[in-house]
Amino acid sequence: MTPEDIIQANEALRDKSPLEVVRWAITKANGRAIVSTNFRPYEAVILHLANEEQPDIPVLWVDHGYNRAATYTHAEELKSLLKLNIKAYLPKFTAAHYEALHGGMPEPTRENEEAIKAFSTIMKLEPFQRGMKELAPTVWITALRKVQNPNRAGLDIVSSDENFNSIKVSPVFHWSDDDMEAYLKEHNLPNEWDYFDPAKGDEKRECGLHASWGGEAIAEK
Repeated sequence: MTPEDIIQANEALRDKSPLEVVRWAITKANGRAIVSTNFRPYEAVILHLANEEQPDIPVLWVDHGYNRAATYTHAEELKSLLKLNIKAYLPKFTAAHYEALHGGMPEPTRENEEAIKAFSTIMKLEPFQRGMKELAPTVWITALRKVQNPNRAGLDIVSSDENFNSIKVSPVFHWSDDDMEAYLKEHNLPNEWDYFDPAKGDEKRECGLHASWGGEAIAEK
C-alpha cells in the first residue's frame, strides 16, 4: 500500500468496529494474514476478534522463555478455548543459556537501556523476524492501542511496518481499557495480570517490535 492508500484506509476505518477492521484486514491479505500475541493482559480480545473472522489464522507467538507460570497457563487456556493456530518461535538461546553467557538478564531500567536492547534483539526480535519470514504475511494484525505509550499514540489503525515489511493493522487502536474489559465480559473471555516483559522497564518503552531501533538492530544482526 502506498502512503496515500494508508491515509485513505485509516479514514475509511476510523468509525468501523474492531471486527469490521479485522474483516477488512483479512480480505486485504488475500490469505496471508497473521495475528501476533504475547499473551499479555487483554490479548484475548484481539485473538477472539481475529479467530471470529478466520478460525485458522496463524498466531505468531515468541516465547522468550521468561514468561511467568500464570502466562503459560493463560496461553494454554486461550489456545484450547479458541482453538488457536499457534506458531511458536523460540530464541536460539534458552533463558539459562543466555544468562550463563551474559551474567544474567539485564534489569529493565533506563540506566540499562543498551543492555536491554541487546537482550531484546537476541531473545525477542530475532525469533520474531524468523517467524515473519517463514509465515510471510502481507497483513499483520496486532493489539496495539494508542493509550499504551507515546510511540504507539503516533501510529494509527493501519500503518506500514518497515521493520518486518508488512502492513500492520491494529483493530482496537482507539479502544480504552474499559472497552477491552467490556469485550472480555461480553464474550466470557479470561484475562491475565501476572504478565512480565523482560525487555521493558515499564509500559512506556518499546521492546523493539514496533520501534525504529528494532529494525536497525535486526539489520545489524
